[in-house]
Amino acid sequence: MNTKILLFLLAILTLTGCDDLFEPAIENNRDLDDAYNDPTYAEGLLLNAYLRIPTLNWSFDDVATDDAVSNDIDNNFRRAATGQWASNFDPFTQWQRSRSAIQYLNIFLSEADNVEWATDPNINALYNRRLKGEAYGLRGLHMYYLLQAHAGFANGELLGVPIILEPENPESEFNLPRATFNACMTQLMNDLNQADEMLALDYEDINDPSLLPSGITNTNDFNRVFGERGRQRVSGRIVKALKAQAALMAASPAYSDISDISWEMAANYAGDVLTLNGGIGGIAANGHTWYTNIAEIAALGGGSNPREILWRGDVSNSNNLEADHFPPTLNGRGRLNPTQNLVDAFPTVNGYPISNPASNYDPANPYTNRDPRLRAYVLVNRATAGVNASTIITAADGGTDDALNEEATSTRTGYYMRKLLRQDVNLSTATTTQQLHYKPRIRYTELYLIYAEAANEAWGPTGTGSYAFSAYDVIAAIRRRAGITQPDAYLESIRGDKNAMRTLIRNERRLELCFEGFRFWDLRRWGLDLTETADGVSIVNGIFNRIDVEERQYQDYMQYGPVPYLETLKFDELEQNRGW
Repeated sequence: MNTKILLFLLAILTLTGCDDLFEPAIENNRDLDDAYNDPTYAEGLLLNAYLRIPTLNWSFDDVATDDAVSNDIDNNFRRAATGQWASNFDPFTQWQRSRSAIQYLNIFLSEADNVEWATDPNINALYNRRLKGEAYGLRGLHMYYLLQAHAGFANGELLGVPIILEPENPESEFNLPRATFNACMTQLMNDLNQADEMLALDYEDINDPSLLPSGITNTNDFNRVFGERGRQRVSGRIVKALKAQAALMAASPAYSDISDISWEMAANYAGDVLTLNGGIGGIAANGHTWYTNIAEIAALGGGSNPREILWRGDVSNSNNLEADHFPPTLNGRGRLNPTQNLVDAFPTVNGYPISNPASNYDPANPYTNRDPRLRAYVLVNRATAGVNASTIITAADGGTDDALNEEATSTRTGYYMRKLLRQDVNLSTATTTQQLHYKPRIRYTELYLIYAEAANEAWGPTGTGSYAFSAYDVIAAIRRRAGITQPDAYLESIRGDKNAMRTLIRNERRLELCFEGFRFWDLRRWGLDLTETADGVSIVNGIFNRIDVEERQYQDYMQYGPVPYLETLKFDELEQNRGW
């Protein structure tokens, strides 16, 4: 709600109450004028935009795809996937969250120059520069989320959202039309470029004056403002990564016919970040198991990152993920169930897809000789889990609550999620324990996969543009890290085939980023089928039978999400996307 409207409503409530409450209420109401001499209060406007970043928490919208289902009948993504997605029921929406964030950012940007951030003029100017840089970066980020969720075709034109760059007040014109997708992307990139110019690459203390950014001459001043105390706030490196994410979306088939962003541009944005990370040599050897690298997680402190992580949330003790997703015999609710579709996407250990005769895949022993990521990410029948390495039996005739459809909290597919979970969490009623967890916002693996996808489209599998590595090099390194037998014969067989490499890159993205909130958005930007039935496996007497678990009920127009129904009722200038 607009600040002035809020103050007005609070004043009305005060006037209608007891007289002796009038003075305290007025004293507790703070106006924007208070921000000028109270930098903490002023910075709160900026922090509101951080709090509205959707990647602060796990969404598990994978449940709306062919990768997973949920055993929770009230799960909103399950409801959307089974036919209830509508403009007045949209669990994927970012409209209110990101539009509110942009309003806070616009207020902040309009007032930041008036705030006394520090008494020292040089420090004051540096703080103003840094915080405004963060605000521009966050405004670009929230525009990205709005386009991802709400861009679409209306009356033959690819539209984004209204572009609002000034604070709205009660006198503002709210009935605004949606800008074109390209205009929104231009504004997004302008904001990110401005942030990139104002921010240091990283929040780290430095001693060498030659490392100072342009316009800064004193290392002590720099460290006070841009030093390590700012870690996990938006930095220049994060902004560069955001450019790559946004460009990948805009260059994808769902937008490419209209977009001004090319695959080459997306590859260059990602390549710039990866070059800063050491190229192929920067791929973290244990990056694919970041969530269970126990010693590494325990050593995190002062905002530091593991090698795999570019940006993350806070580290804290919890057992919520395990309580939601452990199987029932480990006192969990088994909420997210990976599908047979996803399991089939993992190749055999020699790297060949299981559909290829050279894979030596054995349908009677489907979990043997497979890509090691399968057992790392998915709890299959008779695998072990939990603090006591308990054997989990998911077979339909398993005889425990972990068995297929045995109880309300049992698996619906024959599988439980293993990725993201700490196996050293104990949910026993006698000995309940918590362990350290954190949520990545940007992993380097995502950026390597962005580069691989864009570089393959721009220059082919082995083309490098202006970089020292190709799409082929990236995929080779990621599969080697995963444990694919070397030499990678399947990868070698397609190194000259752009189409086959595209399929492999998309599959590697599916595997590496599974359950982290990418699949739903990837399927839509690629223009792929959203309606593939989610399958599972029923194991009886050791015989494996594929089963249909949940039909997906999407329409073709759902490649693009809706504008919220209530918004179109309030503002007739807002055109709804086709089909909604």
